[in-house]
Amino acid sequence: MEKRINSNTRRELIRVLGKRYRQSVKSEKGKILDEFIKITNYHRKHAIRLLNQQLPHSQTITERHSRKIYDTAVREALIVIWEAADRICGKRLRVVIPEFVESLQRHGHITLDSELKEKLFAISAASIDRLLSPVRLAARGRSKNRCKKKPYLKDAVPIRTFADWNEPIPGNFEMDFVAHNGGSTSGSCVHSLVLTDVSSGWTECIALVAREQSLVVEALKVLKDQLPVPLLGIDTDNDSAFINDTLIRYCKTNGINLTRSRAYLKNDQAWIEQKNGSVVRRFTGYQRFSGILSAQVLGHLHQVTRLYVNFFQPSFKLREKTREGAKVRKTYFPPATPCDRLLKNEKVDGAAKSKLLELKKTLDPVRLLHTIRELQGTLSALSSSNQHQVSNSPPSKSLSEFLEQLPRLWQEGEVRATHRRSSSSSRYWRTRKDPFKQVWPELLDWLQCNPDITAKELFEKLKSKYPTDYYDGQLRTLQRRVKGWRQAMARELIGLSVDNM
Repeated sequence: MEKRINSNTRRELIRVLGKRYRQSVKSEKGKILDEFIKITNYHRKHAIRLLNQQLPHSQTITERHSRKIYDTAVREALIVIWEAADRICGKRLRVVIPEFVESLQRHGHITLDSELKEKLFAISAASIDRLLSPVRLAARGRSKNRCKKKPYLKDAVPIRTFADWNEPIPGNFEMDFVAHNGGSTSGSCVHSLVLTDVSSGWTECIALVAREQSLVVEALKVLKDQLPVPLLGIDTDNDSAFINDTLIRYCKTNGINLTRSRAYLKNDQAWIEQKNGSVVRRFTGYQRFSGILSAQVLGHLHQVTRLYVNFFQPSFKLREKTREGAKVRKTYFPPATPCDRLLKNEKVDGAAKSKLLELKKTLDPVRLLHTIRELQGTLSALSSSNQHQVSNSPPSKSLSEFLEQLPRLWQEGEVRATHRRSSSSSRYWRTRKDPFKQVWPELLDWLQCNPDITAKELFEKLKSKYPTDYYDGQLRTLQRRVKGWRQAMARELIGLSVDNM
């Protein structure tokens, strides 16, 4: 950085060049102005105003030299008092300096002459803070000379919005993390790294034990080999696991275009956000998974899911979106699988298309679904929320048994073990005091004498006998009690008739 000229030099320069500038013709004025701007770094309009004005010769600025009042002795004595006062701030220390000086001298801890004491008593709080500033920094272990910060990493990654895609060729992916934390961000959990092709919707997932930048690069190396098209570009959010030197260096080395979305605008990554719910959460649920074993099972599930989703699960793709006032109209292409979109795309290589066709012929969707259900049951058993519960998932079934039960699986309700809710136990306790506890034997006598009597008639009879103890709002409680009694009596009669046969 160039050294700036002082005020006196600047004013003398304005006075000398200004006189020449005002007396020169237009062509010479431009040269003088360029020379003046080069020296002072002024804006051109500001420089013109300065050169056009005429300064009086008497208007000069003399450099001020600071007059040092408090020497090293004052600073050393102030440090002793500051430490004795338990390192309090300057405003508080200023008040107690006379008292501490007197106390320290009385006990023989320090010896100060009269001139030094006068300076200590006259010092201001601002001067105390100024003298003790380097001492406080050293005491806190912080250096005055901070190391220079690295260039902001986000500036090295360009922004791409949702409107900047414009029908990209296959190979441009959006990337995001899905945390399997069960709704709690505390502790460590397994993460799924998800990639979605913007053009075809092809989705790839891989399980990671932790969210770390080196693991992201290793996962990309694995996913790159199993993608049906070359990896041309990656669009991420502003997560520090993505915006870092490691991933930027990897993308530059492999010729991958790395972009990022705008902060707090999830619509810039609409394609990957959609797949996070319709693919990842649909097959893994919202339970918490942690540990290497859970990551291994989740990774196996992702490998089976990628084949089932990309080859046998059609999805919609937006064709056009128009706004008419406050109403938005959307039109979609006919539903198609990601594999079909790649096969119909003219920009996909013929060898890649033939590999997709050969792989599709070998896949059995029912067998894939059966494997997914088995892995979902294993994953649910490994969930942190089910570690202290007895697993209620059905035993493993063979493929033939699974095929036999396919027409009737809908009767079982939720078949994905990762999405089953734990059964809630029925309540067996009372929340209110039983109002008929004292009179229930009497009510039983009335029921024995007249079994056909209604609960309402019983309640009216009870109110007439105890007018101050019961009110109309308790009728429903008595009706439920009488109904339960009659059901119990009916079961006893059925049991007696069965025993007598």
